[in-house]
Amino acid sequence: MTDTQFLERMRRLRKLALLASGSLLLVLASAAIPGAIVEPALVVVFLVALCGIAPAVVYFIAVTIWHWKARYRGDRSDLWGALLLLEVSGWLKLVYLFRHLLPDARGTGRYRRHSIAPPA
Repeated sequence: MTDTQFLERMRRLRKLALLASGSLLLVLASAAIPGAIVEPALVVVFLVALCGIAPAVVYFIAVTIWHWKARYRGDRSDLWGALLLLEVSGWLKLVYLFRHLLPDARGTGRYRRHSIAPPA
């Protein structure tokens, strides 16, 4: 995965995260209304909001695995591979997000991009 592909995937993930944030607000608002379980309109709002969250979650999992497979820089590749594929809750994927995906997207730390100076 090239830098361009990775940064495009991170931009797409950011857009899906914004959609999921708005959807989460709808879920919380519809759940906070007393008697919402029996109101068909609020049930529809709740289900539509969940449909806004699902793509962000699935894409986040896919980007995490793609990054680990193609761009991981570290000493524990086998450990991260096993944890990302086997754990179900998603907490370790969040850890991976902060330790690897965000630094790579920003070009910091072990993922610092070295610019090639033009010949003089």
